[in-house]
Amino acid sequence: MATNKVTTNVIDMSGNTGGLVWSQGTTAQRPAGTAGDLRLNTTDSRLEFYNGTDWKRLSETAGTPTPDFQADFLVVAGGGSGSSQQFNSGGGGGGGAGGLRTSYGSTSGGGSSAESSLPMFLSTNYTVTIGAGGVAPNTGNSNGTSGNDSVFSTITSDGGGAGGFGGGGGDGALGGSGGGGTTGGSGTSNQGFSGGNYVVPTGGGGGGASAAGANGSGTGIGGVGGDGLAVSITGSSTYYAGGGAGGSRDQTAGASGGQGGGGDSTGNGVTPTAGTANTGGGGGTTGGSFGSGFVQGGSGGSGVVILRYPNTVTISVGAGLTSTTTTDGSDKITTFTAGSDTVSFS
Repeated sequence: MATNKVTTNVIDMSGNTGGLVWSQGTTAQRPAGTAGDLRLNTTDSRLEFYNGTDWKRLSETAGTPTPDFQADFLVVAGGGSGSSQQFNSGGGGGGGAGGLRTSYGSTSGGGSSAESSLPMFLSTNYTVTIGAGGVAPNTGNSNGTSGNDSVFSTITSDGGGAGGFGGGGGDGALGGSGGGGTTGGSGTSNQGFSGGNYVVPTGGGGGGASAAGANGSGTGIGGVGGDGLAVSITGSSTYYAGGGAGGSRDQTAGASGGQGGGGDSTGNGVTPTAGTANTGGGGGTTGGSFGSGFVQGGSGGSGVVILRYPNTVTISVGAGLTSTTTTDGSDKITTFTAGSDTVSFS
């Protein structure tokens, strides 16, 4: 075989729209080779080069697959519960709202910008989990219970932080939004805000998706829970992830929970309300009774996952999930309210 040597340093083939044909042959037909030789191995259809010792494949990087469609999401975790108060103790901290993440609209939880829509692929399983709200403890002077995470695919929202019991005894837990307490718990970046602080004898409100829980007033009224965030992914504007209100030891009506499903607190010795189901609202709390026993705080509201996607796509939902699907214009909206399983699209 004749060898033609090119003596220039540059070969410019930019004007040629065709391809450069390399020498080719099977693995068994490999020549002895000189360092730098390049050939197409027809046994495995891969380019290879000789490094002076062995024939090596050229490295390849898999291309990024093209998604079949884009889906918007709202993922709200379960809210934290309010604390339980022993008699004659200070006002407890409200439960923090569940973390909120969304790609729909302009704003997500914690004051962040909305996230990007998710690239989706047909015939692929995606995990959906709805976080339960935190359950209030059944003993006096006990912190609440944090909520549980909600998940869709790669998106996880953190459960709301538990409220800390009153009288300067318990700090609020960190979470998607933090619980109110002696010191309010921190919220999670891009999901929610912190809880409020205890000011004798009043508890701090739980944090919400769009505002921090207020500190106790110190004058008989517990701190208001932080407001949630209004999201229109279903076609109508709805508030989600409001913080639970802080309580008071005094015989005074408590503050209202944050807008978005946060539970109300109450005056001395009266059971507060729970966070609203499927909003991720934090549970409210109260102050200890001047009599005997204790007052149980409100439980956190369960979370929710909502998906919005083209109406040309059909969703298949696993048996472990509770869901409904509606249509808004050219989109379908599937709302998941309980359970954990996988979904797929076709």
